Amino acid sequence: MFSKLKEKLKNWTQEIIKKKVVDEVEKKAKEEIKEKKKEEKVKKKLTKEKKKEEKEQKKKKEEKEAEKIQEEIKPVETHELIIPEKKEFDEEERKIGEQIIEDIKKEEEKAGFFKKVFSKITKIKISEEEFEEYSKELEMLLIENNVALEVAEKITEMLKEKIVGKEFLKKEIEAQIKFAFEDIIREILIEPFDLIEKIKLKKAENKPYVILFCGINGTGKTTTIAKIAKLLNAEKLSCVFAAADTFRAASIEQIKQHGEKLNVKVIAHEYGADPAAVGFDAIKYAEKNKINVVLIDTAGRMYTEKNLMAQISKIAKICKPDTKIFLGESVTGNDATEQARNFNETIGIDGIILSKADIDEKGGTALSVGYITKKPILFLGTGQEYDKLESFDKEKFIEKLGLNKGEEN
Repeated sequence: MFSKLKEKLKNWTQEIIKKKVVDEVEKKAKEEIKEKKKEEKVKKKLTKEKKKEEKEQKKKKEEKEAEKIQEEIKPVETHELIIPEKKEFDEEERKIGEQIIEDIKKEEEKAGFFKKVFSKITKIKISEEEFEEYSKELEMLLIENNVALEVAEKITEMLKEKIVGKEFLKKEIEAQIKFAFEDIIREILIEPFDLIEKIKLKKAENKPYVILFCGINGTGKTTTIAKIAKLLNAEKLSCVFAAADTFRAASIEQIKQHGEKLNVKVIAHEYGADPAAVGFDAIKYAEKNKINVVLIDTAGRMYTEKNLMAQISKIAKICKPDTKIFLGESVTGNDATEQARNFNETIGIDGIILSKADIDEKGGTALSVGYITKKPILFLGTGQEYDKLESFDKEKFIEKLGLNKGEEN
C-alpha cells in the first residue's frame, strides 16, 4: 500500500535538501567572492603604493650611484655598449607553472568549500513555495490510491500545516515527513468502538441488541452477517437472522443456508413482503426467546434510488437498531465513499465494515469513508470463510501502508 507515495516523499525530501544545499553554496560563494574582491582591492592599492615607493627609492639609489661613478671614472676611449639578452623564455615558463599551481589550488578550494557548506547545513526548513511545488502531485498520488478528492485535499492541507516553516534535521527530514503523514491518518480515522462490549452491556439489561446492515448490491452483506454470527458464537452470544431482503431473488434462501451452517434461526416472510415487518418480527422473536442479538439483512440498493433509500429509512425507524452498519468494498474507492456518505445522510450510520480488504493494495477507501462520515471502521472482510473478519486496528492499518517501513522510530 502507498508504495508510490512513500517513494515520492523520499524523492521530494532529497530534492528539497539538494536545493537548500545549492542555495546555501551559492550564497556562501557570493559572500566569498565579495570578500575576496574587497581584499584584492585593498591589496592592489597597497601594492600600487608599495611599488611607487620602491620605484622612487630605486630612482634615488640609481642617481646616487650614477653620481659616484661619474666622480670616479676618467676619460676613456669610446667603446660599444653590449646589452645582454633578457631571458624571456624562462620568465614565461615560470608564469605558466605558477598559473597551473594556482588553478589546482582553486579547484581544491572549490571542492572543499562545497563539502564544508554541506556539512554545516544540519537543519532544513520547508517553505510554502517548496511545498506548493509538490502538493498537486501528492494529491494525485493519494487519488491513485483510492483516496477521495476532498480527502486528498484535506490530507495535503494538514500536511502543509505540520511541515511548512518547521525546522527538521537534515538526516531525519524524510522520516519526519512520513511520521507527520502517519499522524494525519491517525487524526482522520475514528477509533472503533467495541461492538461486543456494547452487546454485552445490552445483554445485562435482558434486551436484544439490534444491528441493521445496509449498502449497495454485491458488497457481501449477507456473508458478512454470517461472519458476525460466527464471531458472536465465539463470544457465547446468541443471535437471530432477519431476512429483510425481500427483493433480491434467492436472497432468503442464501441467508437460510448460512443459518443452517451456523445453527442460527432465520426469521423470514415471503418475497415482496415489507422488510420493516420482517425486522420487527425478528426483534419480537429475540425478546421472547432471550436471544442476545438481532442481525437484520437488507436489500442492496443504490443511493440514487430514492424509493429504496426511503425504505431503508423506514426499516431503521420501525426497528430502532442499536447500531447501523454500512458495508462497502475496500477496492471501490470513491464509489464506496459516495455510498457511505449517502447512507449516512439517510439513516445516520454508526460504523463501517469494508469487504475485500485482502485484495486491496491501496488502502485509500478506509481513509475516505472514515473522514467523510466521521464514523469508525469496525471490521475488515478478508475472504469468504466465516473466520475471515478482522477487527479494524488503526495502528496495524498504518503499519500496512508501509510509509516508514525500514525507518527507525
